[in-house]
Amino acid sequence: MPHDTSLIDIVAVGLGLAFVLGAIANKLRLSPLVGYLLAGVAVGPFTPGFVADQEIANQLSEIGVMLLMFGVGLHFSLDDLLEVKWIAVPGAMAQIAFATLLGMGLAWAMGWPLIQGLVFGLALSVASTVVLLRAMEERRLLDTKRGRIAVGWLIVEDLVMVLTLVLLPALGGMLGEGGARPEDTSLGVIFAALGWTLLKVSLFVAVMLVVGRRVIPWTLEKVAGTGSRELFTLAVLAIALGVAFGSAALFGVSFALGAFFAGMLLNESELSHKAANDSLPLRDAFAVLFFVSVGMLFDPRILVEHPWQVLATLAIIVLGKSVAAYWIVRAFRHPPSTAMTISVSLAQIGEFSFILAGLGVSLRILPPEGRDLVLAGALLSIIANPLLFAWLDRRQARQEAMQAPAEPEPPPGPALVPGNHAIVVGYGRVGSELAGVLRDRGVNVLVIDTDKDHIERAHAAGFPGIRGNAASDRVLAEAHPQTASIAILAIPQPLEAGEAIAKLRALSPALPVLARAHSDAEVRHLLSHGADGAVMAERELAYSLAEMVMSTPTFRYANREAAVPPV
Repeated sequence: MPHDTSLIDIVAVGLGLAFVLGAIANKLRLSPLVGYLLAGVAVGPFTPGFVADQEIANQLSEIGVMLLMFGVGLHFSLDDLLEVKWIAVPGAMAQIAFATLLGMGLAWAMGWPLIQGLVFGLALSVASTVVLLRAMEERRLLDTKRGRIAVGWLIVEDLVMVLTLVLLPALGGMLGEGGARPEDTSLGVIFAALGWTLLKVSLFVAVMLVVGRRVIPWTLEKVAGTGSRELFTLAVLAIALGVAFGSAALFGVSFALGAFFAGMLLNESELSHKAANDSLPLRDAFAVLFFVSVGMLFDPRILVEHPWQVLATLAIIVLGKSVAAYWIVRAFRHPPSTAMTISVSLAQIGEFSFILAGLGVSLRILPPEGRDLVLAGALLSIIANPLLFAWLDRRQARQEAMQAPAEPEPPPGPALVPGNHAIVVGYGRVGSELAGVLRDRGVNVLVIDTDKDHIERAHAAGFPGIRGNAASDRVLAEAHPQTASIAILAIPQPLEAGEAIAKLRALSPALPVLARAHSDAEVRHLLSHGADGAVMAERELAYSLAEMVMSTPTFRYANREAAVPPV
């Protein structure tokens, strides 16, 4: 094939290898991010074999950054932050400052200039959203006080990093290569450049709040009114990428800030959940390519050539940040269990660290060795984080066995009375209607859903609800399937439903299980995983419409007339 296939090469090989290594990492109970980064290392220029085109990989990673930031904005919750603002805001700021100072100290010991130490320290100060939320969800902590503090803390870190990404290009441009300020550049010029940047950002924010706040939701509502799923998905992606590109072209701010604001304004729309679900596959695909492209930049030789610097970087991430977070939380008079959970949650770094390190290298205010240390610290800390949580789980289990829990955190909402209850997985359009019908007929209903808003609606309607993945052992243990009368999977995701059905069948072989499907293939998949029955929505809709047609008096009369033989 004579054509240039560099783009196809990196997408096909990168995604394929990321899938294999990500699946292996998941099997080992590690974050799939580890597999994605290792896939990038494997196709990068520092390892033998296939080498992907770095320039194309960088452009794909830019799209990944935009969609990642769009997702951050789409799930940004000011209410979550305000609920724990008295600890999350000062605590996160203090922890960022402490970790940044530790990073600057290590950079000073390595002989780096001040600005390089600042960028390096900031990259080590922010935790990975993906890793933290997954760990919290697995332990059913998201709806507890500890979980809300951790999420609020993470929101503050993300906001600080967004502001850093905005200001860093202006600062880097004025300081020059290596962070050394040219002799003809006064502090006044530097502050003027930062002020001009903040002015452009303020103008962009004003335009988005005045114009975008009205135009973006209005556009989505009009497109949703067409009934075309393809157009709706295209509109969501066009808004995300279009606002990101326009913010850079018109206001000179970063793609990341534009995409973040697009997601944040879209979050105010009633269609935000549909927008998030429809854009999720493409966001996930480009996010994987982003992590692959980051892994391509990593030079594994740093593990051999600079082992002590790598260990020092890991110590800052795992020990320095954790110790700071622990004592900050304790200073606000929270129990040790809460402080330990927060500190372990933050003992890793991820996507924002990669974005910041990459930007620092591109602006020549962070050496490539700094980026390699950040990547090495991320890989090792993400691998270590599940081990730290496992140690914490054992420690807290021993403490609870010795004495009563110091911090009882019952699940919010109505309490479940186990026994002869129906488990409804999914409280969307179908699940909420189903739960209501069952309750009207005297059935005790328990709702399981991953979405916070869905669970809050279930609680408001009077249903006991569990927030989490129905395939999680912890969630199923709380749902008591052994004493349930039936389980209904009302979610439209057949893979997740199949996994949950298999778990339910293993826990309670005699439990009747029904599921929702959208195709014959999905029906076969669900039945093969143990479902007693699967209802294909489109087929049942056709049957219902046919029954309505046949029961219409005019239709019956017309058919009776047609059946009369001619005289």
